[in-house]
Amino acid sequence: MDRNEFINICNSKLKLVRTEFSFSQDKMANMLGISKKTLVEIEKGRSSLGWSGSVVLCSVFFESQILRDAFTNGVLDTIHFIAFENSEPEYRRTHSHSIWWQTIAEDDNYILEQNIVSQHYRLINKNYEVIASSFNMEDLKVMMNMKGE
Repeated sequence: MDRNEFINICNSKLKLVRTEFSFSQDKMANMLGISKKTLVEIEKGRSSLGWSGSVVLCSVFFESQILRDAFTNGVLDTIHFIAFENSEPEYRRTHSHSIWWQTIAEDDNYILEQNIVSQHYRLINKNYEVIASSFNMEDLKVMMNMKGE
């Protein structure tokens, strides 16, 4: 998937996401940082969210079932992949065995941990580099199994 395809999907899902959350056009526009007029134009197919607006939509509504169905690799992971397209991944190093993290699952290559304060999850490799993070443990379990093959 490239940027344009990502943007087109976000444009086409905008009204569905707004409906999914039962937001008025005013509230949705405010949440996305755009005018109501711009929102209406996007919903009618006459304008576009563009890259930044699409990233905002997916970041704010990353738990939307509409967006999850559209981006089966994970909403935030899709953004990350597109943003770093043609780049070698650079994982940030983390501290091992921090008191803020509890191990949920572990295999020969990866460790799935949960933050005891925020309750979000992260997938790290055996070098303690963060591979991905999410509030959805199942997404990371899928990644853990796919990456381990």
